[in-house]
Amino acid sequence: MSFAWANSYEPKTDLTKWLDEKLPVPRLVYNAIGAGYPVPRNLNYMWNFGVLAGFFLMFQIITGIILAMHYAANTDVAFGQIEHIMRNVNYGWLMKYAHANGASFFFMVIYLHIFRGFYYSSYKAPREMIWLLGVVIFLLMMATAFMGYVLPWGQMSFWGAKVITGLFGAIPFIGEPLQVWLVGGYAPNNSTLNRFFSLHFLMPFVILGAVILHIWALHIPGSSNPTGVEVKKESDTVPFHPYYTAKDGWFLGLVLSLFAFVVFFAPNALGHAENWIEANPLSTPALIVPEWYFYPFYAILRAFTGDLTIPFTGIVLIEAKLLGVIAMFGSILLWFFLPWLDKSPVRSGSYRPLFRIFFWIFVVDMAALFYLGGAKAEEPFIVMSQIATAWYFLHFLVILPIISQIEVPKALPFSITEAVLGKDEGSSKSATPSAPPAGAMPEPAE
Repeated sequence: MSFAWANSYEPKTDLTKWLDEKLPVPRLVYNAIGAGYPVPRNLNYMWNFGVLAGFFLMFQIITGIILAMHYAANTDVAFGQIEHIMRNVNYGWLMKYAHANGASFFFMVIYLHIFRGFYYSSYKAPREMIWLLGVVIFLLMMATAFMGYVLPWGQMSFWGAKVITGLFGAIPFIGEPLQVWLVGGYAPNNSTLNRFFSLHFLMPFVILGAVILHIWALHIPGSSNPTGVEVKKESDTVPFHPYYTAKDGWFLGLVLSLFAFVVFFAPNALGHAENWIEANPLSTPALIVPEWYFYPFYAILRAFTGDLTIPFTGIVLIEAKLLGVIAMFGSILLWFFLPWLDKSPVRSGSYRPLFRIFFWIFVVDMAALFYLGGAKAEEPFIVMSQIATAWYFLHFLVILPIISQIEVPKALPFSITEAVLGKDEGSSKSATPSAPPAGAMPEPAE
């Protein structure tokens, strides 16, 4: 996509001219998020979640730095320090609740951002690198959130850390030494808390660096759009500012209103009551579960209850625990291969009727995994988790590749302008040409 028609930055005062020559930060901002960045004119509200994700990342960093000033990574005082922050630090209760619920809202926004990518095939060429960096960011977020959940040193913090770090022990040969090295002992202890606090403080800045790369990669091909048709000319775009800054701004205000309601009126609704009890290695909670945003992958982990054996011999090839660990990590790692698993030449699910049916089945399957991850590890939830897990992998590894080969998509609009206005007087082609033949990607605009 060419940005030849983009407005160019022109400094108007002596100060801005000098700054542009010595350190062109205003030019960078102008070209990245200002009038110098042309964006498809047909973006719907699902494209707002990228900006929201950036906001909540910065919000978490700022509130996290403030909380770190009053926290002590020591098992003897960590739980008491949380109480100290809540009761004695000016607005400490607000910082604590805002940070804890900010993590939940951050993941809500990211999940919606990812599902938008699934539906509109944002992982396809020429945007593969944007998608791959996004998956890296998601993995970094999961690691950061897990380590942060341990810091309050409540019951769920301790036992969650014990269960999750115990998964590394399932790795053959190196598992137990790796687990001891990670935890600093044979069970979560003071060394664990120190390490997790250090990494939890550092990782958001690593995520910020990955986000910068993510945005940089986005600006090379430009934003995708609901039709999946590439930008062909100036009339297909509008400047990011003021059109999308205004749209993103009011949507951010709406989400922050909901966020404020949760923080002020239901601050513990998304947490676990067990975590308000100080960690006790001698008292195991009745139900050990992670935070809600890990539920789908926790359900996949618990779905494997039997060893993989050689038939009729009883020889164990892979133990159930290791199978669960492989499946849990594999459920996310396979997202890296989506650009090559889905070979349909049409990007948008709006023009893929068969894909759309299976996409919504997949959404229901993910909703089931969210529920099952927080349920008790007993029947019928175990069988339901196994069925939902099987469908999850079938969707990506079998259904999606087959659909991309056999599906007959709907006719695509000639351009974004046509999709918005119903006509494109500048085009010399038919208003509704046939979709590209299977196996051929739409020709990118010069």
